[in-house]
Amino acid sequence: MVPEKKFEGLLLDNSTLASLLLYYAHNGLFSKVTEIWDDIMNSSFVPDVEVVVELIFIYGSMRDFEMVKRILHHMQLKDSEILPDIFALSISYFGKGGQLDCMEIMIKEMVAMRYSVDSATGNAYVTYYSAFGSLADAEAAYGRLKRSRILIEEEAIRALSFAYIKENKFYALGHFVHDVGLGRRNVGNLLWNLLLLSYAAKFKMKSLQREFVRMVEAGFNPDLNTFNIRLLAFSRMSLLWDLHLSLEHMKHGAVVPDLVTYGCVVDAYLDRKLGKNLEFALNKLDWNDSVSILTDPLVFEGMGKGDFHLNSEVVLEYAGKKDWTYKMLIAIYLKKKLRSNQIFWNY
Repeated sequence: MVPEKKFEGLLLDNSTLASLLLYYAHNGLFSKVTEIWDDIMNSSFVPDVEVVVELIFIYGSMRDFEMVKRILHHMQLKDSEILPDIFALSISYFGKGGQLDCMEIMIKEMVAMRYSVDSATGNAYVTYYSAFGSLADAEAAYGRLKRSRILIEEEAIRALSFAYIKENKFYALGHFVHDVGLGRRNVGNLLWNLLLLSYAAKFKMKSLQREFVRMVEAGFNPDLNTFNIRLLAFSRMSLLWDLHLSLEHMKHGAVVPDLVTYGCVVDAYLDRKLGKNLEFALNKLDWNDSVSILTDPLVFEGMGKGDFHLNSEVVLEYAGKKDWTYKMLIAIYLKKKLRSNQIFWNY
């Protein structure tokens, strides 16, 4: 810490004033903060957006919203052009910290001062309510975004979808993605994959198949997540024929499988005690490829991870650096199963 007396008698420049302002604020010397702030407001100096936002965050975290409003109104008089940036950054600061009430006050103050909520701020509002609020709060935030005629974007879609999945509200998830609009192209396959996930997680296989066909007919090309969502459902339901057809479809579409794909095959065959036929099934895949995990984490939230996947993650984490192939991981897994007398396999 720098003692106060070191600054006595010195002619302070603007950057030093800003540094002193934050120094006093972080150390709870708020009478000094007020003094320096008033000096700055009475000068020609305009503080940086980041300095103002950090000061607002400190006061907001202390629940001193009167001081927050005072700072905002001072800045409106000082330089109204930078105020939208101050609002946007402040909302982001409070949102990332889970301080939703502070974020809400900033939004209300922004509207009260007749500044419009832009797309980035509106989507951040939904994202943070989805991450830190209740599901009802998140849905209300999305409703406000819609009424503002602001389009929900990918990060907010993901955040609200995660909130539905976390609460096991898969019907509501399906309704949400329909409401957003399955025809949107700027988010890729995300909305269709979420719809498929809403059915796969509840093993509604007819609906899963029907919507997959609709997805293709709508001109969307299935990606790795699309296939793995379906494969996870097929594997858990021991639908080997559907699993094989899906693998053939992947190959035809040049979609490269990942660890999740291989895990669906391994788990399905071992669950049916068909270990001796596993090699035949895996020959449809290039199991000498290097291991990768490219599946969207939202899929794991909805479907969980299979036994092979979980065991392989442990091996990859604790066995040190190595150029692992799927064949190597499968060999280790099968030996483990053999030792526990869970399968019979000539490997």
